[in-house]
Amino acid sequence: MSISDLLKFGVRKTEEQPGAAGDTAAPKGPETVVTSKALPKFINALSHHESPVLVDFGPVIGTNVAFFGEHLGCKLHIEDLATEIDKHTRTNTRDTLPQSLAARFTQPDGSVDGVLCWDIFDFLEPAAARALAHQVVRVLRPGGAVMGFFCTKGVERASFTKFEIIEETSSLRHRHHAGTGGAKFVLQNRDIIKMFDGLFVSESFLLKSNTREILLRKRA
Repeated sequence: MSISDLLKFGVRKTEEQPGAAGDTAAPKGPETVVTSKALPKFINALSHHESPVLVDFGPVIGTNVAFFGEHLGCKLHIEDLATEIDKHTRTNTRDTLPQSLAARFTQPDGSVDGVLCWDIFDFLEPAAARALAHQVVRVLRPGGAVMGFFCTKGVERASFTKFEIIEETSSLRHRHHAGTGGAKFVLQNRDIIKMFDGLFVSESFLLKSNTREILLRKRA
């Protein structure tokens, strides 16, 4: 899909940063397909809004853009926050991530219908995670929905993942995202609820991979 096609759906494209010389990227693992229990419920929640506004923390994936355009007719803002995290890791400025992440969100309060967080919060230290969650709550309009994946076991090094929607099965193909990756941090349920103060947990699923899929909503 061309960039001109993407722009028809209101996508803001974020370029991935190439690896610097001498960097050692996290190993590229095999692509897997995982059935998502939260994604159909997230799509259903947004389907009740006319021309919903959706913020996607992942990179530009043409099939995802086409899916949301066809099924929701939405305006899609793509952030690719893994690339932002990667930039701060490479420049040793992760202490400024809270301010950097907060500054990316210029949407007015209560102007967004849905946010796809994917697994981005796994890669954030507590201060950055809180800053990002605050922006999610701020921009989400009443009745809006947020979908996020949260690990249950921390690891010292993991690759970033691109999540590609497979329409026929409501499944997600896990694809490699170029970047150095990083450590993954565990958030307990109580921490997630506190971090997203103003939202409530609508659905929560523990997958066989020990990943928690959580759907959060803002009361109408």
